[in-house]
Amino acid sequence: MPTDTSKPMKLERYNSYIRKVHSTKLLNASSKFLFRVTLLIALVLILFFTINYPPLSDNTHSAPHHHHRHSFLSTSLFSGSSLVGGAAWEKQVRHSSTPRRVNGFSVLVTGAAGFIGSHCSLALKKRGDGVLGLDNFNDYYDPSLKRARQNLLSKHQIFIVEGDLNDGPLLTKLFDVVPFTHVLHLAAQAGVRYAMQNPQSYVKSNIAGFVNLLEVAKAVNPQPAIVWASSSSVYGLNTENPFSERDRTDRPASLYAATKKAGEEIAHTYNHIYGLSLTGLRFFTVYGPWGRPDMAYFFFTKDILQGKPIDIYRTQDQKAVARDFTYIDDVVKGCLGALDTAEKSTGSGGKKKGPAQLRLYNLGNTSPVPVGRLVLILEGLLNTKAKKHVVTLPRNGDVPYTHANVTLAYKDFGYKPTTDLSSGLRKFVKWYVNYFGIESKHSKETQHFDESS
Repeated sequence: MPTDTSKPMKLERYNSYIRKVHSTKLLNASSKFLFRVTLLIALVLILFFTINYPPLSDNTHSAPHHHHRHSFLSTSLFSGSSLVGGAAWEKQVRHSSTPRRVNGFSVLVTGAAGFIGSHCSLALKKRGDGVLGLDNFNDYYDPSLKRARQNLLSKHQIFIVEGDLNDGPLLTKLFDVVPFTHVLHLAAQAGVRYAMQNPQSYVKSNIAGFVNLLEVAKAVNPQPAIVWASSSSVYGLNTENPFSERDRTDRPASLYAATKKAGEEIAHTYNHIYGLSLTGLRFFTVYGPWGRPDMAYFFFTKDILQGKPIDIYRTQDQKAVARDFTYIDDVVKGCLGALDTAEKSTGSGGKKKGPAQLRLYNLGNTSPVPVGRLVLILEGLLNTKAKKHVVTLPRNGDVPYTHANVTLAYKDFGYKPTTDLSSGLRKFVKWYVNYFGIESKHSKETQHFDESS
């Protein structure tokens, strides 16, 4: 009798059917999961590109090699190796901001990796104040110098958050983590001549960035007292000599000067409406170790050592161009004096409760020196003759001379510059030779230089 195979066959067909059902369910589930993951990734990418890239209708243009807009990842999520808002990051921020002396300040220093910012940060930390830096490390000049300053500050337990003034959420987060007593606002797009190449960078940093900082500061409780960097450039076409805070400043000779003058008017507005304590400092040609490579004394030194010709400017009527060169240590004392005498802001919750302090000061050396004299001093220090090329000062925003009257700063916080140009340049050359590792005929001449600053 033949074997009945119908039952096993039916069973196999049933098992096959069950497997297909399970496979279909698994495929459907996998498809739903993949769809959800794809949708999530798409949303993240949309968010990334929305934040990181402005709309096409945005008319802000930057020079190709000057990136003042940083990526979302670098400014809003990361600072160095720590997540912004993460526990490790907040610990660094708090540790750096905590004062070590009784009644010490907790100071947010913007532009902390810059020339004046790094020196002021070190001075504040040295005397026991808490200091937190903020810098976007843009490449207006070689960022490696800013990174070297950052490393120096790090050795003194000063943490710099890498971010931009126009990043409102980041600034708000910093004030959420730390109740800053003071802000030393030194971040800015510097340089008179570069404004002719990239004007939008000045508006973005010196005006929009300043307003963004003030917007955040007005809303926090307690409001900090703010000391900020204006410039001697605001005197523009002023012919009074020496320049006094009472002189006209409504005739700027450059866009840079105009943005700094705008900052003074903006400061007045926020003081008047919101009760912010604001002190503006008009710096006069600051120089010294760790200085800016775009400044004449710096690139003169470089070009003289390399045997390149340097341009010595004269005015349109063939008179010597002169500057009130001010040594960095004197400026730092002025900045700390302004912080020490800054009164508390009077606003709360964005509303003014009473009159608030509003001040403007010149910080200069009071002794203008012709640029030709600067070159002669450098020739002696470098033991190298400069190849000088005398040219007429172009109409690029530079003014023929600057001369500070510092009577008001002396009266209010004892500001008194003590470093003459020869002494200051001697210290600068010593630093320059060491920093760039230059071994040449002038190196022995610099071995006895003062190691300070």
